[in-house]
Amino acid sequence: MRSLAFILLSGLLLAACGPKTLRVCADPNNLPFSNRAGQGFENRLVELIARDLGAKVEYTWWAQRRGYVRNTLKDRRCDVWPGVATQVDMLATTRPYYRSTYVFVTRADRGLDITSFDDPRLKRLKIGVQMVGNDAQNTPPAHALARRGIFDNVRGYMLYGDYARPSPPAEIVQAVDRGDIDVAVVWGPLAGYFAAKAAHPLRLAPVQPWLDGPQWPMVFDISMGVRRDDPKLRQTLDGELERRAGAVKALLAEFHVPQLADPTAPDPSG
Repeated sequence: MRSLAFILLSGLLLAACGPKTLRVCADPNNLPFSNRAGQGFENRLVELIARDLGAKVEYTWWAQRRGYVRNTLKDRRCDVWPGVATQVDMLATTRPYYRSTYVFVTRADRGLDITSFDDPRLKRLKIGVQMVGNDAQNTPPAHALARRGIFDNVRGYMLYGDYARPSPPAEIVQAVDRGDIDVAVVWGPLAGYFAAKAAHPLRLAPVQPWLDGPQWPMVFDISMGVRRDDPKLRQTLDGELERRAGAVKALLAEFHVPQLADPTAPDPSG
């Protein structure tokens, strides 16, 4: 009973002290994270928090491309980015609310069971990899393959995609489903969400090694980001993420997000 009373009191305090409007920076066409229709898990997360705070959600829609933070948070058009890598330099971040990983995606009927960048079959299979732009800015899996001299059989799928189409990042998972490529290396939340919608059963396996060289991790903790000059909002969001941890975990499971160990615990991989 004392625990229940504490939770109820915490909720009342947050509602009294929290903002009346939660100004959120979000991408309008980026499922499973967010879209303008409010169908992403980040949309659902901020709605949950706003209800607790007695606040309304106000979105600033901006495609998550280069310059995103500069044109949203730093331009003070909005106050919180609900899905950013923990401890990113340009922002203050909350406690992480999930930890996920890049995964190998294959069709179950192929029986490939790829789990490692060192699998020799990767030198001959058709591989899809998410790309950002020039090599210096590419995703960790793209660098991992390049480090092993795997170039000629790799097909790039732009992370941003064609915004004239719904859910442009889905294309890489759909290519595996169609059989256009044999295996794809995809950020876990995106892979899990679109694999669940595929016509053929797909297998997802966390990539190994989880750290490929000193600067290319495949596992990331994800937090909510705010400006460094807004510690009060960060503290409010931290309290909500802690109080609502069970609901957040269930929300991520609903969207088939691959979740690793408790993001607040040390990484067991070392």
